[in-house]
Amino acid sequence: MAAAGARVAIFDLNAERGEVVASEIGGIFCSVDVTDEASLDAGFAKSRGAHGQERILVNCAGVATGEKTASRDKASGQPVAHRLAAFVRTVNINLIGTFGCLAKSAAGMLTLEPLEDGERGIIINTASVAAEDGQIGQAAYAASKAGVKGMTLPIARDLMNEGIRCNVVLPGILATPMLTGLPQNVQDSLGATVPFPKRLGRPQEYADTVIFLITNGYMNGASVRLDGALRMAPR
Repeated sequence: MAAAGARVAIFDLNAERGEVVASEIGGIFCSVDVTDEASLDAGFAKSRGAHGQERILVNCAGVATGEKTASRDKASGQPVAHRLAAFVRTVNINLIGTFGCLAKSAAGMLTLEPLEDGERGIIINTASVAAEDGQIGQAAYAASKAGVKGMTLPIARDLMNEGIRCNVVLPGILATPMLTGLPQNVQDSLGATVPFPKRLGRPQEYADTVIFLITNGYMNGASVRLDGALRMAPR
């Protein structure tokens, strides 16, 4: 996006890495916890103070949780329920955090003068293929991402008379730090499960999808799977 001419603000908790990336792209870093409303407000205030009111929001903050709904303790064999706090944290970050960002961004976009076709801005959410075919241990994660997918169309309809579009990307297994930290043989094994191309998705391919959704004004209320035709197995 920066290469395409956008003035980018990065919202994240990792200030060290965020400052480096912001410097590399001529952007600004804002230390933001998407689950905290005051933190969100401060982030938007800092961003808008530097760049003005945004016309583009890309929601991609998220965490993964792996825990079965109910299982047996390996040591004692006793039944153990999924930790409620872990479920709540996942939903708070992935779903409620996404909604908080987009609602505040959309409210700011309403102040803008419309461009061609009456467009004021675009919101791009990030869900996951787990929203449609979550695996064992992904109840919390799949629920949060299904919520992100499910709210995208009604949000697009909420904002249709204001010229704000809303779409969602559902990535498969991408070579982000979560996966590139695994041994190479594990990465190769995961990539081999993809029908075609038989590899992990590249972050640039996610970025290309975002740019497409921004520049194609007829894309609205859409859910786009980015997964090489992968359909996740139970485990």
